[in-house]
Parts: sequence; C-alpha cells; structure tokens
Amino acid sequence: MPGTGILESTLPLRPWGLPYSLFLLCGWGRVLRARVALVAVGASETGSRPVRVLTRWAARLAAYRSYRDTLSRDAMRAMGVDTTGDQVHTDLVFALPTPPRGDLSGPPGPVCVGIMDFHGSNDERDRARELNSRYLDGITRFVGALAAEGRPVRLLTGDDVDRPVAEAIIEAVDSPMVTAAATASLGDLMKEMTVADAVVATRYHNLVCALKVGTPALSVSYAAKSDRLMADMGVGAYCHSAREIDADRLLEQFRELERNRSRVRRILAERNVVLVGRVRQQFAALSALLPGSDPAPAPAGQETP
Repeated sequence: MPGTGILESTLPLRPWGLPYSLFLLCGWGRVLRARVALVAVGASETGSRPVRVLTRWAARLAAYRSYRDTLSRDAMRAMGVDTTGDQVHTDLVFALPTPPRGDLSGPPGPVCVGIMDFHGSNDERDRARELNSRYLDGITRFVGALAAEGRPVRLLTGDDVDRPVAEAIIEAVDSPMVTAAATASLGDLMKEMTVADAVVATRYHNLVCALKVGTPALSVSYAAKSDRLMADMGVGAYCHSAREIDADRLLEQFRELERNRSRVRRILAERNVVLVGRVRQQFAALSALLPGSDPAPAPAGQETP
C-alpha cells in the first residue's frame, strides 16, 4: 500500500469500510504468505473503538510499515503497535516528477485555493454541519476578497465530493475572476500550482503538491499532519485552522506570505532536496524487503515539457 492516510481517521470513517478491508488484506496476506507493505503511510489515533481495533490489527499483520511523519508512527505506538523497527521517511508525492515552472518574471499568476467538503473528523460527527458551514463561509469570504481586488482565483479540488463546494463558492462570489480547474491527478494539480503566485490549500495532498513544486503555500489545516508538514518544510508560520477559520486573519496571513514569497521559495527548494533523499532511502528499504524485485527508480526531477 503506497502512501496515503490509510491508517488515519482524521475524516469521517466507518469501521466496516476501509479499516475492515485493510484488516482483511493484511490478514489474508499472512495466511497466504504474501507480504503486505504499508509504505510511507499516514496514521492517526481515533476515539472509535472498532476503527482502533481494526487499524491496530491491520498494522500488526503487515510485513512492513513505514510512515510519512513522526506523528503517524507515534499514533500507531499509542494504539498498541510495536513500532520499534518502523522507519519515518516522507510522503511519496515527493518522488513524482516536478512539472516545469512558469515564467516568474511575467505577469502575476492566479492564486490557487484548494477547497474541501470539510465536515470535521470521525470523532466530530455531532458538529459536522456547524464545521462545514463555518468553513464554507470563511473560504467564500476569502475568495471574494481576492476577487474584489482583481486577483484571479483558481479553485482546486482533491475529490469528487469537493466539486459542489467549488460550485457554491463560484455562485456566491459571482465574479469572472473565480474559476475552477478540472484536475484528475496529482500531476494535474501540480501543473496548476506551478503557474500560481501562491496556494491556499485545505486537503493534505493539495498542500503536498504545492510544497513539492515550490510554490508558496498557506495551509488551512484540518489535522495535525498539515501543521507538521509545514513545520518540516520550514514554513510553519503559514497555518490556519479549518475549524476556526477567520477570513480576515486568513487574508493577513496570505499577505504576509506574499511579502515573503522569494524567501519562502528558497526555503522550499532547499527542503525539497532533503526530502528527495528521504524518498531514496524509502525505496532502498523497500527493495531490501523485496529482494527479487527490480530496484525502485530514483525520484524524478523535472518533467520534460
């Protein structure tokens, strides 16, 4: 299982869905002597006992585990998994090709705003409607303020369920400055972000893509993993809570990010070099686990135009 938050419950989750499927996969792997590897995955603690039990046993039955951050390893340890031999590398998105960057000396690019159908975590179902309403109102006001200044805004999604959110924002703002991108892959997201002046992102992998291509980003965080990623990339000051979203404060942080744009780009370029090294270590560890397989390819650099 490569990457993703496969062991997380930071979003609404039913125990007999993904947690049960993962438990069956890892369990049958043991029975059939097929090694199941959970590679650079994300994990979180949960207040749901069925989800916790299924997640714990799935992880225990896996032949190999590694994590994309220390928060994930700590979460599995807290849920009763022996993580003594488990390594922390980084998100596998940092192994993907980086699209060529647009001309930074040209006219200003759009502001990419990654939106989400946000309803809180699995343990916040009783507040789901309140959290969703507050988030949508805050993001809509933020986008409206940018559009009123004449800034082109490009709305990005990360899941089909986000599309109605984009449509609602476009209808509410009612400005030709606001458009929605049609993206079907992480590659599509990164191409949008390479021509952007800045990215404001909620979904975790929208944020990862922005940092991967080196575009200054502001995280509207719904989980600790986003704050940790931003801190690891040296830009931890640019985080804002999705649960307590405040459009005025978000605008202040965005303007600060823009003022420091050149410095942030340099920081992200330096951190990306470090993370590519971590991905190489992950691939080497995976090749050692599967000695009969071909060596994993090195992380790609620039994608040819």
